[in-house]
Amino acid sequence: MLIWSDLHYFKAAEFDSPGVLHSGLKMNLAFVAKLDKIREACKVPLQITSGYRTPEHNAAIPDSVDGSAHTTGHAADIAAPSSALKFAILEAALRLGFTRIGIGANFIHLDDDPVKPQNVVWTYPGRREA
Repeated sequence: MLIWSDLHYFKAAEFDSPGVLHSGLKMNLAFVAKLDKIREACKVPLQITSGYRTPEHNAAIPDSVDGSAHTTGHAADIAAPSSALKFAILEAALRLGFTRIGIGANFIHLDDDPVKPQNVVWTYPGRREA
């Protein structure tokens, strides 16, 4: 059974919903383990800008969708301020089997929500993560 201490690069707190301590523990660990492998492949630290989201926090985000994969612990947004980092993250994500990818101005959204459509890529025109 996978536990947080099995991961090399990420801690649960990095995935906390704003203002809700320890909510990052609600992340799906198999998903986070794949992010850990992406971090290994990129050979640079990756900053999670949005991990687990409470339904209330998710509703407060412009353009968020009801039932977002963030609310089930199956999604994360990763800071990607340069095109080179975007490319590295995308290359690793595709190699590791991610089939749900969003591309923002300065971030990459990855999720593996099994109940959502697969083999999709979308963009967030003009949206920037903090």
